[in-house]
Amino acid sequence: MGIYYGMVARGQVVLAEFSATQANASTISRQILEKMNEAKNDSNSSFSHDRYIFHVKRTDGLTVLCMADDASGRRIPFAFLEDIHQKFVKTYGRAILSASAYAMNDDFSRVLSQQMEHFSNDPNADRLNRLKGEMSQVRSVMIDNIEKVLERGDRLALLVEKTSTMHGNSLRFKRQSRRFKNSMWWRHCKFTATLILLLLLIIAYVLLTFVCHGFFLSSCI
Repeated sequence: MGIYYGMVARGQVVLAEFSATQANASTISRQILEKMNEAKNDSNSSFSHDRYIFHVKRTDGLTVLCMADDASGRRIPFAFLEDIHQKFVKTYGRAILSASAYAMNDDFSRVLSQQMEHFSNDPNADRLNRLKGEMSQVRSVMIDNIEKVLERGDRLALLVEKTSTMHGNSLRFKRQSRRFKNSMWWRHCKFTATLILLLLLIIAYVLLTFVCHGFFLSSCI
């Protein structure tokens, strides 16, 4: 299991490369660069050729490529590509944008060689990558948990708001009920008073009629 070739390029301009094999990795890599140059988007890709796999990481116009055997899988080669990308950008910065072909090869080819050796033979390289993945997963779970807590907080705030609204509605209902009761009480009082007054008028009318009728009879006699 191992990584046998590494390259860093801007577009189709190779800035640094190192090969630990006699295979025609450099020629195949340039063909891949031509193919990758047609797509402008950032991407991670893998291409098979004979018994080797070419893994490619393209980020912001900078392409990092390696050739590894099939037994290396994808995790270790792409961890290697990510490591090389970070080291290259950190070392050369904005000089990458205008550098000519192989401008960084003298210095960075040694870095490629060292990291190829490290990711091919050091078991801690894969452990470190797994640890990074686990940390990323834990961070994702923490963020997810925080979002759930915040969501529960939003629901609690909404519940408090609804409770306050219900309390306000209850107070308004009580005030309206009290006004309605008062209104009905006054209507009842008015109706009772009117009924009593009407009854008194009827009694007065009856009495007056009786008195007038008696007076009429006595005058006739």
